[in-house]
Order: sequence, then structure tokens, then C-alpha cells
Amino acid sequence: MADHLEGKVALITGGSSGIGRATAIAFAQEGAKLIIGDINVDGGEETVDMVKENGGEALFVRTDISKADQVKALVD
Repeated sequence: MADHLEGKVALITGGSSGIGRATAIAFAQEGAKLIIGDINVDGGEETVDMVKENGGEALFVRTDISKADQVKALVD
């Protein structure tokens, strides 16, 4: 694992699949800790598992980004 993002936290929405998942994995490989938000709980937790299996740190927060209160909770 590289360390370009060591000590940084990346908040990624749409992290349960596709570009969001790929971004999460890439950031983790660079040393970032991740917070992954998505409405798809199963996919989000799968992304967290993938990150952790490769030595990264991540957590998932179910988030509907069309709801301001949920976005605030994600950031908090």
C-alpha cells in the first residue's frame, strides 16, 4: 500500500459499486481511511470488506444524498 494519502480521510458517495467502488479501493491503496456512503447497504458493506481485505480502513454509512439530514449525518 502506498502512502500518498496517509493520514487523510476520504468520504466517498456512491461507493457501493462502479466508479465509487473503484475510487474507494484506489484511495485505500494510497493510504486513505474511508467513509463510504450509499443507499445500497449490501454493496456498501461489500466495498468495505474489499478495502479491509487489502489492509485498508473503511466504514459504511447508509446515505441517501437527496436528503440533507442524511448527508449531514454522513459528514458528522
